Amino acid sequence: MSNLTRSIYFTRALNRMFGSIALVALGMAAAPNSNAADFTARDITAKLHAATDGIPLDFSGSDLSYLDLADLNFKSAILKNANLYGVDLTSANLIGANLAGAKLDRAVLVKTDFSRANLQGSTILKPSSFSDVTFKHTDAPKFSGANLQGARISARLDGADFRGADLTGANIGPSDTATEAGAAPSSRMMSSDFSGAVLVDAHIHDVDLTFARFVGANLKGARLNNLDLSRTDFSGADLTGADLSGSNVEDANFSGSKGLDSVLGLDSVRNIDKARRQ
Repeated sequence: MSNLTRSIYFTRALNRMFGSIALVALGMAAAPNSNAADFTARDITAKLHAATDGIPLDFSGSDLSYLDLADLNFKSAILKNANLYGVDLTSANLIGANLAGAKLDRAVLVKTDFSRANLQGSTILKPSSFSDVTFKHTDAPKFSGANLQGARISARLDGADFRGADLTGANIGPSDTATEAGAAPSSRMMSSDFSGAVLVDAHIHDVDLTFARFVGANLKGARLNNLDLSRTDFSGADLTGADLSGSNVEDANFSGSKGLDSVLGLDSVRNIDKARRQ
C-alpha cells in the first residue's frame, strides 16, 4: 500500500472515530473559518437513508468539513454554499446535486460523480483525486454536463471527464504564484476530456493539458495561457478570439477548428509550426 493510500485511509479512519477535532489535534490543516462540522457522517447517512423519493435533502450552508462521506448517494441533494473542505467523497454520487458556491478545497474526489451537478461559483482547490501514486485515470472524477460557470479549479485531475460541461468564465490553474512562461506547469489535467464543453471567456493557465480533448468545444474568448497543449485535440473547436499566449502546441490537432485567424498571442506560442491544422 502506498503512502498516499495509507494517508487517505488514515484520514478516513480518524473522521469515522473522532471527526475534524482529531485532525486539528494532529496538526493537519483546519478548514478556514470552520469549527466542528454541523453534522456527523452518521447523521448524514441516516438522513440520506430516510429521505423521501423526489424530495432532495437540503444541506445548504452546512459545515461538513473533513467528514467521511465516501460511497454515499447525494443525487439531486442541495449543498449550496456548503463547506466541504477536506471531505472524503470517494465514489460518492452527486449526480444533479446543487453545489453552487460550495467549497471543495482539499476534498478527496476519487471516482466522485458530479455529472449534471450545479457547481457554479464553487472552488475546487488542491483536492486528492487518485487512490495511489500510479495516478490511474479511472480514479478521476466526472463532471460531464455539469454547470461550472465561474468555478475556481486548481487541481491534478488527469483523465477527468468534463464532456458537455459549462465552464463559462471558469478559472483553471494554480492557486498560488503564477508559473513563469516556459516553466513546467504546476497543475495537471492530462488526458482530460472537454469535448463539447463550453469554455467561453474561461481562463486556463499554467496547466499541463497534454493529450487532453477539446473536440467541438466552444472556446470563444478563452485565455489559454502558458499551457502544455502537446498532442491536445482541438478538432472542430471554436477558438474565435481565444488567447494562446505562452502555450506549447506541439502536435496539437486543430483540424476543422473555427476562428483560428482571430487567435491572439500567436507570436509567443511555442512549436506552432508543429501543430496540425488539417
